[in-house]
Amino acid sequence: MSDNVILEMRNITKEFPGVKALDNISFAVKEGEIHCLVGENGAGKSTLMKVLSGVYPHGTYSGEIYLNGELQRFNSIRDSEHAGIAIIYQELALIPELTVYENIFLGNEIRKGMRMDWNETIRRASEMLAKVKLDVNPAAKIVELSVGRQQLIEIAKALSKDVRLLILDEPTSALNEDDVDNLFDLMRDLKSNGVTLIMITHKLREIMRIADSVTVIRDGKSIVTLDAAKGEVSEQVMIKHMVGREIDNIYPSRTHKRSEEVVLEVRDWNVFDPVIDRQLLKNSSFNIKRGEIVGFAGLMGSGRTELALSIFGNPAHYKVDGELTVNGQQGHFHHPQEAMNAGVAYVSEDRKRNGLILIQDVRENTTLANLRALASRGVIDSNREIQVANEYRTSLNIKTPTIQQKVGNLSGGNQQKVSLAKWLFVQPNILILDEPTRGIDVGAKFEIYTLMNRLVEQGMSILMISSELPEVLGMSDRVYVVSAGEITGELPIAEATQERIMQLATMN
Repeated sequence: MSDNVILEMRNITKEFPGVKALDNISFAVKEGEIHCLVGENGAGKSTLMKVLSGVYPHGTYSGEIYLNGELQRFNSIRDSEHAGIAIIYQELALIPELTVYENIFLGNEIRKGMRMDWNETIRRASEMLAKVKLDVNPAAKIVELSVGRQQLIEIAKALSKDVRLLILDEPTSALNEDDVDNLFDLMRDLKSNGVTLIMITHKLREIMRIADSVTVIRDGKSIVTLDAAKGEVSEQVMIKHMVGREIDNIYPSRTHKRSEEVVLEVRDWNVFDPVIDRQLLKNSSFNIKRGEIVGFAGLMGSGRTELALSIFGNPAHYKVDGELTVNGQQGHFHHPQEAMNAGVAYVSEDRKRNGLILIQDVRENTTLANLRALASRGVIDSNREIQVANEYRTSLNIKTPTIQQKVGNLSGGNQQKVSLAKWLFVQPNILILDEPTRGIDVGAKFEIYTLMNRLVEQGMSILMISSELPEVLGMSDRVYVVSAGEITGELPIAEATQERIMQLATMN
């Protein structure tokens, strides 16, 4: 790593109607380092990177950008790309039905005269794939590849443009542990070959593995830059600067004792997906008691989400057999409405596609799942709807200027709170939370964990699916481990460790 500064952003201020997203932010990145940007959702990290990458052109913000000491005025994304800057967003921008080589050179096509030079495109694509150490057929379609491989193809696409500064926005949000390890190895290789990297992430432990330096942003302001080589980077230090206060334990303690009353029991549960001709779950049995949080751990693809969906009215139309007892009543649910009527709610892991309607506002999303409670003779009571939305806005601390704000404009943490509000309005006594804190910051996580504790203290039961083992250990009363469609173990929290969970998660 050089001491030369490759990038300097000085006094960057960016305003939207009614909101100052960036407030006089300044920070510098040294050549050949991995520099992490961290902060709560809505702190301004992504907005800052959109200024840098030309998404917000010069003139729409105030302040200065220097690249290798030269003042830059990017009027478009193409301007920043010509300067050697590339950004890879959390939601990958690949076209599923096109091939790997077509995606790598999309928008940057190789031509021979007026025609595409496909032979040269495939040859160059193979070179880029070798650079990211990805052994796939360049002619394979993107839709055929795992998320981890797609992430590497996005990086190959960036490298094809002779990138000098690579920005990665939440690159590990959908990756399993092996894919994360591969990505970090690649980042280190790129760094050793002279590429400078900026990574936006919420995952503090990953920052400690990979970062040379860390800049913390809070409320649109740059708070501090920490140097890993000087021992300045730790979870507690980052949390303190992110939230402006000490959080000694991100997992708040619970003092209540759960009931021994079983509210949900599954016996010999089998789930088959006829579309892909695959057995998803085999002979699975478990139970949940009133007022407890039961964690479900396992690797991606183990069958945890499929288990939740098969219980919650089977919206994917799996073939299901086995015994399901909910609140003393036995029988399968054939539609999510039946599950809701029985007191079961399901918060999807994919809030943007399955949990919320992003173009609708907070009010509409909050009441969407239980409009019947607001209707009289088929007419919605608008005043009551506004009252309900405002009540959940207050009780869940949803940070929005108004309940008329479109949900798509909220931060990830606040979107998740709206998704929770939607299902809490159904008034369930069993709540299924699928990856409840995916893609949200430490402050929002703490708020959601506090809410979960409050709900179980009121007698609710929670089934929590999580890929973050510290979260499973920090929030669960009991843990079930799923491996290749089978429940391979049940652990009381006093006996559960990351090592024991991983042993059970890799049994099949």
